[in-house]
Amino acid sequence: MSPYATGFLDTGDGNRIYYEKLGNPDGKPAVNLHGGPGSGSVVGPTKAWDPEAWHVIRFDQRGCGQSTPHASDPNTDMSLNTTAHLLADIEMLREHLGIEKWLVKGGSWGATLALAYAEKHPERVTEMIIPAVTMTRPEETEWLYRGVGRFFPEAQDRFRNHVPEEDRDGDVFQLLAAYGRLLASPDRAVQEAAAAEWMTWEDAVISLESNGTPGAYSARVDDARLAFVRICAHYFSNKAWLEDGQILRDIHKLHGIPAALVHGRHDLGSPVYTAWQIAQAWPDATLYVIEDSGHTGSQEMGRILNQVTAEFAKR
Repeated sequence: MSPYATGFLDTGDGNRIYYEKLGNPDGKPAVNLHGGPGSGSVVGPTKAWDPEAWHVIRFDQRGCGQSTPHASDPNTDMSLNTTAHLLADIEMLREHLGIEKWLVKGGSWGATLALAYAEKHPERVTEMIIPAVTMTRPEETEWLYRGVGRFFPEAQDRFRNHVPEEDRDGDVFQLLAAYGRLLASPDRAVQEAAAAEWMTWEDAVISLESNGTPGAYSARVDDARLAFVRICAHYFSNKAWLEDGQILRDIHKLHGIPAALVHGRHDLGSPVYTAWQIAQAWPDATLYVIEDSGHTGSQEMGRILNQVTAEFAKR
């Protein structure tokens, strides 16, 4: 299905959030939260939802996609782009569209955002679909940008050595903050060089996913690439403004909400342990571990996601 309507939500602080409506206006409401952070929503038609059963809302989070101001502009104020801002945007968009409750779907960073939103507003969530499960805890960020380098030491060394020497040997958050400063440079060449190194690292982490999409990160170009890296560095260097362990601590707030956690066994960047921990603490969540999948999915992961989406459509 393709969008049948588009619009912009004025957040009142200078940001305008681009959103799309897809499917059946009288169908079951759902909101799709993209990953990254900063990747922007999928552009064009989607096969992820039954167009007769679902009324799907998707939007570009602050600073990326068609939302403005764009993070690729070094003058964009990133202090107005935090997890708290995104959570408020989701709720403002729900109210703006006149939706009482909706299914919440989000993968990768979108999984963290979906879980944080549901814990803040459980009364607004009917079900959840969470592929590529993350909670963006400091230990997960440490693993993604340093620990997994044990598998890719050459790529890790290159990623580390692109920042100033004084930022290489501190904790991983110092390293990521250094990338954020490079992406805020007024010199476009400095921005592009840093973004290219970041994308090279991200692609290394998914490079073994033969059933997925190797090279998915570097496929982004121009402003979309700069915004993605700047927003990622901004969020991850600030530990996503979440208390350590906050999402798992508060998972009891989601009891009673049915959910599907769908995770690839071979996801090196986000090991399945995180999804397993959530499933252990959430009786209403079913964990599907996809044996042939990594972070970027596989045909089998797509089949399971379609299956659970169809099941939730009947509720």
